[in-house]
Amino acid sequence: MSLVLDAGAFLAIERGDRLVAAVIKIELAEGRKPLTHGGVIAQIWRGGARQARVASLLEGTDVVPLDEELGRRTGVLLGRTRRTDAIDAALILIASDGDTVVTSDASDLRALAAAAGVHVDILEV
Repeated sequence: MSLVLDAGAFLAIERGDRLVAAVIKIELAEGRKPLTHGGVIAQIWRGGARQARVASLLEGTDVVPLDEELGRRTGVLLGRTRRTDAIDAALILIASDGDTVVTSDASDLRALAAAAGVHVDILEV
């Protein structure tokens, strides 16, 4: 099981959200790295000292590339669901059954997960 981080999780860390920090700390203490993909990083990264917490979290996070294969699968999922957020759809596709997805966009991710047949827990922040 993995902890899969959407942009909302990184933004929560940036603003000092203690609940999200605790969940991530537990994940790391159990020897697992959180997971995200490069598109999420593009959504949240602006650089600079303000993002020191985000930069620290990224150091301990596995970042999956949003490559051609994932891009094609994402497009198929978007077509099937008639949705348009490629970042959210790709996030669901890197998740596995039993994972927990940390997000501020729970309703969209639930719908995408259902359409993809991925059984994840959603932690809304």
